[in-house]
Amino acid sequence: MAKGQHLTSYQQGIVKRYYENKDTIATQKLGEIVGELYLAAGDAKKSEKLWKSAHTALLNAKATPSRVDKICAEKNLEALAKLVNELF
Repeated sequence: MAKGQHLTSYQQGIVKRYYENKDTIATQKLGEIVGELYLAAGDAKKSEKLWKSAHTALLNAKATPSRVDKICAEKNLEALAKLVNELF
């Protein structure tokens, strides 16, 4: 944001609600990624992009980095779904 600009009270409310629900948003996004990974099993390019997104989203959801790295390196969809389920 440029220097000297301020948010209106309405905009402040939107930002506040976003940060209050950030963990819920992250876990919902992870659930969608798991579903998309399942459907994109034959498309290597799309799968690679989705695994990168899953890695980032898991770290944002405060999952254990070592576990995230292991799951994403192995590209273990079952383990990813289990971890997402634990985060809920």
